[in-house]
Parts: sequence; C-alpha cells; structure tokens
Amino acid sequence: MNWVAPIKDEETLRRYEEELLSLDVKYYIMFRIGVGTGMQVQDILKLKIGDVRDRDSIVVYLGTHKVKRSYRFDEDLKNVIEEYTRGKPDDAPLFRGMKQNPVSREQAYRALKNAGTRIGLGTIGAQTMRKTFAWKYYKNTGDIYYLTNLLNHASPSVTYRFIGEKPRVDTIASRMTPEENMRSRRKLFQDRAGIGRMEAVKDLMNLLEEEMDNPMNNDAFYGRVDTLLTGMEDLIRDFHMDM
Repeated sequence: MNWVAPIKDEETLRRYEEELLSLDVKYYIMFRIGVGTGMQVQDILKLKIGDVRDRDSIVVYLGTHKVKRSYRFDEDLKNVIEEYTRGKPDDAPLFRGMKQNPVSREQAYRALKNAGTRIGLGTIGAQTMRKTFAWKYYKNTGDIYYLTNLLNHASPSVTYRFIGEKPRVDTIASRMTPEENMRSRRKLFQDRAGIGRMEAVKDLMNLLEEEMDNPMNNDAFYGRVDTLLTGMEDLIRDFHMDM
C-alpha cells in the first residue's frame, strides 16, 4: 500500500485540481471542499445540492468534538458549483454516481488516484484531501494542538506524522499540563524505564557506528542512517534542557 501524503506544493496542487476538473467536475468540487474544510470523504459524499447551491461558503462540524469549520468559496469555485447544480433538486446528492445514488467512497478513491497517476503523483488516496487541509492549516498557523483536537488524534505526535512534518519538541513540551509532566516523570522513573530507553538509544548508536565501515552494507542502509540522524538532530535542536 502506498503512503498517502498531503500535496504541499502549490503548483502541483493547481495541476492536480485541473486534472480533476478535466476528469469530472464533481470530483473537482469534492476535492476543493475537502481541502477547504478537512471533512472526511464519507461525510463529503453525504452532501446535498442544497448544501452548496447559491451559497458563498459551507459550514461544517468536524470530529467527535464537533469543531465548527467554515470554508468560503472563491469566485471560480462558486461559478463551477453554479453551473454544476443548475436544474438539480436541492435534496439530490451533490456527488451522484451510478443509478442516481451518491458516489461511493471506492469510486471517489479511484477518481482521486486516477487524476494523481495522470500527473505522476503516486501518493494520492482517500485521505489526501484531509491531509492537505491539515498541512496547509499547520503551515499557516503553526497550531498543531488545534489540529490534534480537530482530527481527534491521540497526541500531537500522531498529527505530525499525519501531515508528514517533524515534531517540534519545544512546541509540544510548552503545551504539556502539570499533570502530563508528572505522568511523564513517573513513567521515566518507574523501574528506571527512562534510563533503559536512553541505554537502548545509545546501544543503537554504538551498533550503527560499528557498522559504518562494514563493506557489506548497501546504499539503502546509509540512506536510513542519514534519515535517522537528521531526524534526531532536528529533535535535539528543538530540545531545550532547563536545568
């Protein structure tokens, strides 16, 4: 299974949207709404014509916390929606598939994947819209905690992985509550678990150091080591030890 990634480059995003528009206008509208709101695919596919016709924006409530999100349609999208919905009843599915039924999640996935293949994007999937929304929001605001709550993730670390970004230790630590800090302290001291984890990291580093001159290692080994070290260096750079 291919890793599904957000579309981070604006030019690539524009080309992908154009490909969807040429494939089928309904998938273009679906994608724009998904990237604009952060809605799940299955919820987008439940929308009716009346939810978007003659409107400047759409208001949705996301996740178990029912966080309110509003997405304003630009003029291009409003014109596309106006043309697409003309003559259709308000209670009809916005995204109609076979036999007048709403498009299925599988149909939507195939359309998204097909458009990505046409322009050489191999990391497209059903979560592309939501991941792209989340990445754009994070880049614009830096507020990982809002996204964690919105997406109903267990922790900011999960959200960072979701959007394909490296965690910022200083950001996470600065927002931990006193109770969370106490739990971390107990967890690290219980049965000397913290020391054991540090020793495991040192053992791995010692092993990698020994393996650096092993002629049997291929280039992929060194690629993984470089990726690991870069990630650790970034985390260490963000870590501020207050003694």
